[in-house]
Amino acid sequence: MPRKALIVIDIQNDYFPQGDWPLAGVERAAGNAARLIAAARDAGEVVVHIRHEFESGDAPFFRPASEGAAIHASVAPVPGEHVVLKHRINSYLGTDLKAHLDTNGVSELVICGNMSHMCVDAATRASADFGYRVTLVHDACASRDLQFDGVHVPAEMAHAAFMSALSFAYAKTVSTEEYLALMAEVV
Repeated sequence: MPRKALIVIDIQNDYFPQGDWPLAGVERAAGNAARLIAAARDAGEVVVHIRHEFESGDAPFFRPASEGAAIHASVAPVPGEHVVLKHRINSYLGTDLKAHLDTNGVSELVICGNMSHMCVDAATRASADFGYRVTLVHDACASRDLQFDGVHVPAEMAHAAFMSALSFAYAKTVSTEEYLALMAEVV
């Protein structure tokens, strides 16, 4: 049976309501991610936490060594779980993520986290490009309102657009409930 890893992307304090860059629906998404983490741990799967920290203190959020850049307590890693520190949008760029997955014989990935339209998008596409079989758990991800060329894009529309694009060719996209039910069938 292929070895599976859960990739938990950027569920960090600055994305929560009191943080410097709050996302719409982040608490619900983090709650679903916590359920995925618990299920992965129970199944003995690899769990990898991605933590974004900008290299400059002038960044609008995730400033170096700040409390905002810390992983949120609701999804905190336990001893033995790998934490990848990244400085770019793509979780593979300049990190040991791929080496860690390959060392652990991983061929399937389950992805959740933040932001749907940035780091989740980049990691999902890169994972598929590297040949991993990818499942994206859409309701364990969050986004925020966007602006482009005078057009306001509500967070739920930004999220839906990216999930739609990713599910077309990069990942199987499911809800937390659907994924947990699939896991229960395997056991």
